[in-house]
Amino acid sequence: MSYTTRTTRTVRTFYSDGRGPPKVETKTYTYGDDSGGSSVNGGFNIGGGGRRFQIRVGGGGQDGSDQPNYSAPAFSQRPQVIGRASRKEKKDPFSGVINQSYDEIKRRCQEEGCLFEDPEFEAEDSSIFFSRAPPRPFEWKRPHEICDNPVFIADGASRFDVQQGELGDCWLLAAIASLTVNQRLFAKVVPPDQSFEDGYCGLFRFHFWRQGEWVEVVVDDRLPTYYGQLTFMHSVDKNEFWSALLEKAYAKLEGSYESLKGGSTCEAMVDFTGGVSEFFDLRKAPPNLFSIMLKASQRGSLMGCSIDADPNQLEARLSNGLVMGHAYSITSVLLMDIETPSMSGKIPMVRVRNPWGNEAEWKGRWSDQSREWSLIPDSQKESMGLTFDDDGEFWMSFDDFSKNFEKLEICNLGPDSLEEDELDGKKRWEGHTENGEWIPRVNAGGCRNYLDTFWTNPQYRVTLTDPDDDDDDDLCTMLVGVLQKDRRKKRKEGLDMLTIGYVIYKIPDDTKEGPLPLNFFKYNASCAKSNSFINMREVCTRHKLPPGQYCIIPSTFEPHQEGNFLLRLYTEQCAHSHELDEETGIIEEQNADYTRRILVPTVASAPPSVGRQEVKKVPGYREIPPPTDEEQEQEQALKASFRRVAGDDMEIDAYELRDILNAVFTKEGSVEFVFDGFSLDTTRSMVAMHDGDLSGKLGFDEFKVLWADLRRWKGVFKEYDRDRSGNLSSYELRSALHASGFRLSNRTFSALVMRYSSKNGNIEFGDFILCAIRMKTMLASFRNIDVDNSGHAAFDVDTFIQTVMYS
Repeated sequence: MSYTTRTTRTVRTFYSDGRGPPKVETKTYTYGDDSGGSSVNGGFNIGGGGRRFQIRVGGGGQDGSDQPNYSAPAFSQRPQVIGRASRKEKKDPFSGVINQSYDEIKRRCQEEGCLFEDPEFEAEDSSIFFSRAPPRPFEWKRPHEICDNPVFIADGASRFDVQQGELGDCWLLAAIASLTVNQRLFAKVVPPDQSFEDGYCGLFRFHFWRQGEWVEVVVDDRLPTYYGQLTFMHSVDKNEFWSALLEKAYAKLEGSYESLKGGSTCEAMVDFTGGVSEFFDLRKAPPNLFSIMLKASQRGSLMGCSIDADPNQLEARLSNGLVMGHAYSITSVLLMDIETPSMSGKIPMVRVRNPWGNEAEWKGRWSDQSREWSLIPDSQKESMGLTFDDDGEFWMSFDDFSKNFEKLEICNLGPDSLEEDELDGKKRWEGHTENGEWIPRVNAGGCRNYLDTFWTNPQYRVTLTDPDDDDDDDLCTMLVGVLQKDRRKKRKEGLDMLTIGYVIYKIPDDTKEGPLPLNFFKYNASCAKSNSFINMREVCTRHKLPPGQYCIIPSTFEPHQEGNFLLRLYTEQCAHSHELDEETGIIEEQNADYTRRILVPTVASAPPSVGRQEVKKVPGYREIPPPTDEEQEQEQALKASFRRVAGDDMEIDAYELRDILNAVFTKEGSVEFVFDGFSLDTTRSMVAMHDGDLSGKLGFDEFKVLWADLRRWKGVFKEYDRDRSGNLSSYELRSALHASGFRLSNRTFSALVMRYSSKNGNIEFGDFILCAIRMKTMLASFRNIDVDNSGHAAFDVDTFIQTVMYS
């Protein structure tokens, strides 16, 4: 059965100059199709600021309603104009990887009877090294060319399967070894339903958590070899290939095998679990560290440890058997019962594994074959899975562990890491995620050392509601992690990790919604912060804070650095978070009388006291100051010039307006900085701001309103142009526009900076005036159509283009 859904809608189009009753044109549209109304004709939307401003062109939503079918959230990534391909999309080296379909590739290979050869990760030297030529001729071979009976996983995957090859990625091996301890997580990363038998076509798939979402990465099974042996990661069993293929998939994710050289175990742990990493300096360990490790182990967290490297020797071996500059995985943490005729109790113990998987093990107390094990009953040894093989795994007392290792990394698993049937009394973290970006000249303000720009960084409000259940001090545990995106993959472009961190401020209860201003940070100290600003992929710190509202500000150490980031918050109790942002609009719209009297005064030259006694003060807005003697002379000269140029109809066009204004504004001493005059484009926008009937001309009453705006905007510009250079920095622009009567969401402000600033981030006086004019024109047009103040406006295509182009 088929039916037709057709919808009729009336669109009111307003032609308005921002004052007086607008001119209205009404049109009726009928749209829909024979498919139940699931599509519309020509509809598209433009996302706005924190109030989700939306402009609708041509048709209704997908459900046949008048509501737009796209909603742009508050700024968290660089804003994009709908319908235009972004540079980021065009250059994203990962786009081809995530667009590969395992099922489609497998179907086509089986239909054509061929083995998969991955075009996104070619079997060539550039997939191995990006900075140099290979040291020897590598040969890419498939597993059945390496051995007679290849298998994907032989007798189950274990931490003993992983052996390091020639690549310096022990950090990755340590993470993989930890991953094998949790078979459910392992199966999520390494789908077990793959083999070299039924349905084999040289294609394998793996799943990784990438910057906020799980992605599938497919690879062919051609692996680098030298003299017929695998060059990099491999399993103990020569015919088992899951670990080698997993390493290849991860290398593809990061761009090359060389991109895996050097790293943090937690980095890979996060990519295998989607958890939040935590870093501890064991030389400054908190007193409850073992409790933290034990709780993490009980929650299934992955852990790694290391000793700082010897600057003069790579992976130097110590007399106690441990290796410096080498990544180990922690495979168990427990309290071990001990009972002898002379003593009894519990000993905190840690099980550690060297990814080399050989005899390079700890030689101190509780090492393999040490006399301490004679104190432990055989039944307990068996329950612990104790073995004394040269397999790289060993036990240590927590005391020895904390004295001999220097770094500890914990990957805390996210809220979705444990299924209901796996909880068994365990608790899950409450998680919140925010995407963001540092944009030079817009919101890359650097750390608090750069106070004048620090406040422009992205700001996030988090509300902690209830203290932890087991906290005697009524405090809330919060893990804060800031992860910088795509930096390892960009090594090919010569980019390395940014130095990142964050600061937390307590928000007073009476603080209004919106970003905290510069003055707040001048007079308020932070209540918590990351342990350090460091050039790691993710910075994470554990905090204990009382319930309340807090502002978290992630930043790079130095300002003007570009990067994308992911802010993640883990709490033991329920919490709430969102980005602090303004709603784009005109400040005066909160008070219609204020708008009429100040934004659009009836007589620009009236004394300051006339018509202003009952005006409500709006914070942040600058009233038009009383005209100076010089400005009064300028105004009289303008009136005379206007009447002389306008002729009998008392109207002027953009060319005439340019001549009149430039005669005043370029006069020596009129603006107190170098100014060459308004461009024709700027004066055209001045005319358009008041040209409701599309006459292309400006009358004298409209000219007086324009002059009042220019006086105020000039005063604001001079206030923020402290060096009298005739320029504002992009960081000063937001404050100047706010003082001029505009509220700006982060998305809108970013677009304005990109549109009106110079290469070095400065905004000239003429561009500032043009920016203010167009903001006022667009907001007035939008507000007149959005009569219900809903944040939605309906345009037909012609009116939309007319409104945008003629402004």
